[in-house]
Amino acid sequence: MTYLYVVFAGSLLAMLVAGIMERRNHTARLLGIPQRVLVNGIRGKSSITRLCAGALRGGGLVTVAKTTGTAARFIHPDATEEPVYRKFGIANVVEQIGVVRRAAAYRPDVLVIECMAVMPDLQEINQTTLIRSTIGVLCNVREDHLAEMGPTLDDVARSLSRSMPVGGICVTAERERLPILQAEAKRRDCQLVVVDPEAVSDAEMAGFGWITFKENVAIALAVAGLLGVNRDSALAGMWAAPPDPGVLVVQTYKHGPARLRVANVFAANDPESTLMNIERLLDQGAIERPLHVVINCRPDRVERNGQMGALIADIDPERVVLIGDPVRSARAAIPQPWQDRVLDLGGARPPADLLAGITDGVDGEISVVAIGNIHGQGELLLAEFDAIGAGR
Repeated sequence: MTYLYVVFAGSLLAMLVAGIMERRNHTARLLGIPQRVLVNGIRGKSSITRLCAGALRGGGLVTVAKTTGTAARFIHPDATEEPVYRKFGIANVVEQIGVVRRAAAYRPDVLVIECMAVMPDLQEINQTTLIRSTIGVLCNVREDHLAEMGPTLDDVARSLSRSMPVGGICVTAERERLPILQAEAKRRDCQLVVVDPEAVSDAEMAGFGWITFKENVAIALAVAGLLGVNRDSALAGMWAAPPDPGVLVVQTYKHGPARLRVANVFAANDPESTLMNIERLLDQGAIERPLHVVINCRPDRVERNGQMGALIADIDPERVVLIGDPVRSARAAIPQPWQDRVLDLGGARPPADLLAGITDGVDGEISVVAIGNIHGQGELLLAEFDAIGAGR
């Protein structure tokens, strides 16, 4: 019995020593990277991470980046990228340790990394232990993850602020809850830099081959400026940067007599961001009224389903197509004047049936906006669109 106790105690001691050594090595790797940019916020983190990395590459800085959103990617200094391997496909903040190890091997000037923590305590650990950023980004405060960071948007703002670097700099485009961010930055002796999206011209936005927002570009320009990269070089680097797989795009498809301009807005799955994306697409002429809106529902996102249903009054589409399950959670929230425009394609349907339902009775061109959450029937629908081929 004594032998077993000795073995057990020895094992615990060995694990303790290994943990201490791993933390020391991780800290040494971090400090070997002169600048570390941690991108946090509710919506647009992956795009901003890529924009920042592109801007810094444009200025000649050796830059490694890592995104977490729609498809986690490790982005090398030459802008090539590869998926982040996850055991059993499960995301865990501990993977940041491996990312730092890989990044350090390049001896980069800058590491730009997206915050993958949601719980407030983990956000702070991610900053103080895993990344120790010199520059933080807090892009916006939106209505998402309220169960973990809420229940109010003020609580979300305070939670996100836990990723601000103490004694460092934080860049934000948030306006509505700016006083809260300013108070939290002051507590951390952190310089808060507030960007003005209107300082980015329409001509500069025209250089992008995909749809992005002035807020995101303004943040990346501010980060680049803090690290000594001039505006022209930063913009050139951003224009050349590959977009995120979840970037907002509009594709045209032909199905029988119907020609569909399809806007995939699934990635913007909070109400405010969804409406902003649709309004931007309309302003740019990428989509046109009358709109057909597809809401994908998920059983583990019942509250979000209802929020998308309530958004119909602001979007004012000609038709609403409900897919996924339970569609009643979205339909119950759709205001009465739009109830007679609803087509219920809920449940587990073959993707061909979804497409046939959307195009039934359509002769000519329509704009289709897909909102809600992509998983489940939403993924099947997008795969069916891809199967018939874009641009035909």
